[in-house]
Amino acid sequence: MCAAKRKANSTQPELPIQDPGQPLTPPAPDKAAPDGNGTEHVHAESVAAVTHQPFDPKKVELPLHRRVDRGFLDYASYVIRDRAIPSLADGLKPVQRRILWSLHQNDDGRFIKVANIVGDTMKYHPHGDASIGDALVVLANKRYLIEGQGNFGNIYTGDPAAAPRYIECRLTELARTELFNNEITEFVPSYDGRNQEPVTLPSKLPLTLMLGAEGIAVGLSARILPHNFPELLKAQIAILRKESFKVLPDFPTGGLMDARDYRDGQGTIRVRARIKVKDDSTVLIQEIPPGTTTESLIASIEDAVQKGKLKVKSINDFTSEQAEIEIKCPSGVSTDKLVDALYAFTQCEVTLTSRIVVIRDHRPVEMTVSEVLRANTDQLVATLKRELELKQQQLQDELHFRTLERIFIEERLYKAIEKCKTNEAVFAAVYDGFKPFRKQLLRELADPDVERLLQVRIRRISLFDINKHREETAQIQADLAETRKHLKNLVKYAIGHLEGLIEKYGPQYPRLTRSSRHDEIDVKEVAFKAFKVAYDRESGYVGYKVSGEEFKTECTKFDKILLVFKDGSYKVTELPEKLFVGPELFHCGLPERDRVFTMAYTNRQASYLKRFTFGGCILNKLYNLAPPKSRVLFFEPDTPEILYIRYKPAAYQKINQQTCKPSEIEVKGAKTRGRQVSVKDVSSITSQPTRGWDEQAPTTKLMFS
Repeated sequence: MCAAKRKANSTQPELPIQDPGQPLTPPAPDKAAPDGNGTEHVHAESVAAVTHQPFDPKKVELPLHRRVDRGFLDYASYVIRDRAIPSLADGLKPVQRRILWSLHQNDDGRFIKVANIVGDTMKYHPHGDASIGDALVVLANKRYLIEGQGNFGNIYTGDPAAAPRYIECRLTELARTELFNNEITEFVPSYDGRNQEPVTLPSKLPLTLMLGAEGIAVGLSARILPHNFPELLKAQIAILRKESFKVLPDFPTGGLMDARDYRDGQGTIRVRARIKVKDDSTVLIQEIPPGTTTESLIASIEDAVQKGKLKVKSINDFTSEQAEIEIKCPSGVSTDKLVDALYAFTQCEVTLTSRIVVIRDHRPVEMTVSEVLRANTDQLVATLKRELELKQQQLQDELHFRTLERIFIEERLYKAIEKCKTNEAVFAAVYDGFKPFRKQLLRELADPDVERLLQVRIRRISLFDINKHREETAQIQADLAETRKHLKNLVKYAIGHLEGLIEKYGPQYPRLTRSSRHDEIDVKEVAFKAFKVAYDRESGYVGYKVSGEEFKTECTKFDKILLVFKDGSYKVTELPEKLFVGPELFHCGLPERDRVFTMAYTNRQASYLKRFTFGGCILNKLYNLAPPKSRVLFFEPDTPEILYIRYKPAAYQKINQQTCKPSEIEVKGAKTRGRQVSVKDVSSITSQPTRGWDEQAPTTKLMFS
C-alpha cells in the first residue's frame, strides 16, 4: 500500500481577499533575502544612503508598513484557507477533515470517546481542544458522517453537548465507504512534522452542499445552505445524463421554505416555522426555522409582546425529540391573526442569504449550486476512475502471482533451489526455471516476484489444491474483466454507483423542509392594537404612557397620530410614548388620508365651515387648516347630519341660534377656506343641541352663499 506524498511548502502563497470570485495574483515578492535568523534586509544600502549612516546589516530592519502588510496578508491567507472556508474538493474545513481522519485511523467499528478523538486530532490541528470538540459535535448532529452515542446536545432547544469525556462517536458506514482511500490520498506533513495528514479526502459525496457551512474570514464570508442528500445524488445522475436539474436547501429543523429568490445559491430564501392550529384558542409550533432554537424563538415572541406587536395568553415549551411550543390566544384574538402576527414580528419567519464561497486550487472563489455540483460530479468520476485503475492493477498483480505460484508448485521449480548455497544462486535458479513458461506469464518475472515466491510456505506447497486455485484464478479474471468494462463505461458505472447510494440511504434521509410559497404579510394589518393613546390637558402630555381621559385611542405599534391644535395647525407624528403638546390640543386620533372631516373656525372677520380630507403629509411637519390668528370652533371626523350654531348675545341681534347641514358643502383639500357661516361672533358650534338650546325659539336654517 503506497500513498502519494508531497512536500509541504515552507511558506503559503498570499491570497487576495477583496474579490473572492476572481483568483488574483499575489503581490510581487520583496527584493530581500532572509538571513540565518529569519530577518529580512530590504534595500539596506538605500536606507543607509538616505539616512547618511554607515551600513550595518545587523541594525537594518524591515520598514514597519511593509512588515504590517506582509503580516496582514499572511494572516488573511491563513484564516481564509485553513480556518473559515471549506474546500471544494471534499467540502470540509481543515478541522473537520482532521477530525474525520483521526476517526478513520482509530476506526475499529466500535464507539470511541470523543475526548480521545479530540486529543488525537490535536496532533494535526494547531488549535485548542474546545474548537475541535465543538466541530465534532456539529458534524455528529448533521447525521451523515459521524454517529454519536450520548448527549450531543439538542438542535431544537440549543442545549449544549455533554463534556467530551462522557460521549462517544464513530464513523458512519457512509463515511467509511465514500470518504477514504489511503492509496489515492495525497498527504503532507502535519504542522509539527511528526505525522502525515491528507491534503483533501478523496470524497465521492457532494459534501459541500450536503453539510452546508458558515465562515467569516478576513474581508470574506461564506454561507452555504445544506441540501437534501438523495436529491443531490439525483441531480448528479441528471448531470451525467446531461439532463436539467434543480436542488433546494433542506434543514434538519424542518420548516416551510419559500425559495423563489434562491437563484441557484446566489440569492435568499424565507423559511417559516410550521404552526398548527390546535383549537380556537391554541396554536402549536412544531418545526422551527434554521438558525433558531425554541429558546430564542420564545424570547422573540416575548419581546414582540412587550413591544405591543402581538398578544398571547401563555407560552409553554414541550420540546424533546421534536420541537413543540404551545401558545394560548387571549380572549378576542383569533388564531389566524395570531399566526400571521407570529410570522410578521417574531423569529417564526427568517430570511437566509446564500453565498457559496469555497477554496478551489488554493484560492477562494464564489460559485453557484450548479457549478459546485458539476465540480463534485467530475471529481466523483475521476475518483471512481482512479479506484478502478488501482483495482485493475491489483488484480493484474494478483493474477500474475497466482500464475507464478501455480507454475512454481506444479512444475516443482522449488526443487532447483535445494542445492543452491547463495542468495544469488537461488534467484538465478528461479529465473532459469521460469524461462520455459514465459508465454504463460502476464509480464516479465521480477525480483519482487521471486521474493514473494520464496516466502511460500512448505505447508501451502504440500496442501496445494489445483482445482481451488483454478476457481480463485477464474474469479480474479472475472473481476478483472468487470473492472475493465467499468473503466470503458465510466459514466454508466458512476450512475450505477449513485443509484446504489440512493437505494441504500434514500429512506434514511427524507426531506425535512417542505417547499411552499409565502405571501407577504402586511405588518400593519396583523399588528395588535395594544396601545391606548390619551391626552392629559392639565399636564399637556399626550401618549400611550399618559394617564389622561381625553382622546383615548387604541393603536398599534405602527400607527401614526394626528394632532390638531386650537389655532388650526396640525401635524402627524410617530406613536408617542409621552409627548408634550401643551393645553391647546383640540383633536387627537389616527390619520386617515381619505376620510372626510368637518371643521368650523373663526377669525376677526367671520366664521367658516368646511369639509375636507387630509391627504398625504410629511411626518412631524406643521401644517395649517385655517388662516393665521384663527380659532377652531368645531372639529369631527365624518359629516354630522346637523350642526347647532349659537351666537354671542349682542344689541339689536334678532337671531341667536341657527342650524345647518354640512353635507351641503363640497369636500375639498385641507387648505380650503370653506363656506362662510356668519360675521357674527359665534359662541359654539356642536353636532348635538347644547344646554340652553331653546327648542321653542324659532331656529333659522343657515343658507350657504
